[in-house]
Amino acid sequence: MARAGRSAMAIKVSQSINCFVASDPRLTFHDGKARLYARIGINHAEPKEGGGWNDLEPTFHDLVMFGKSAERSYEMLRKGDNVIAQGSVQTRPTVDDDGQEEEVEQFVAKRIGHDINLTTYAVQRKRSAGQEPASREAPAAGPATQQLRQPPPAPPPPPPHAEPMAR
Repeated sequence: MARAGRSAMAIKVSQSINCFVASDPRLTFHDGKARLYARIGINHAEPKEGGGWNDLEPTFHDLVMFGKSAERSYEMLRKGDNVIAQGSVQTRPTVDDDGQEEEVEQFVAKRIGHDINLTTYAVQRKRSAGQEPASREAPAAGPATQQLRQPPPAPPPPPPHAEPMAR
């Protein structure tokens, strides 16, 4: 619902997957354009009777990424990393070892980053000397009021099925 004087904008959504990097990422160049390839694994679980989760075998898929994002991701990703990728599932025709045509499915990532629920890391923010960090607070909904910045609440622990499986 739009508020008086504001236009309504829909929340943009896209496909994403949470997975682990199952192979060493490879960076290649075709006609000067970077292409990242990695095999990824997606963990699956099913509910147990009486509560809890049974871990199932992971499924494995191809992930590709292009351009400067591919180059940067190649520098940051390692086999075993837990990541979240945003993009889309695409199929492309290929020929198998027996000369038969088949459709191959791959996830084409536009963005990728480490899963903060499963990864511990430090963030290094770039700032100019003497520059104050920009506020990322949403504008007030009503008349201008003084807002005190509160620290964000601690994230909830991940559900039992989100734990990475032994590989």
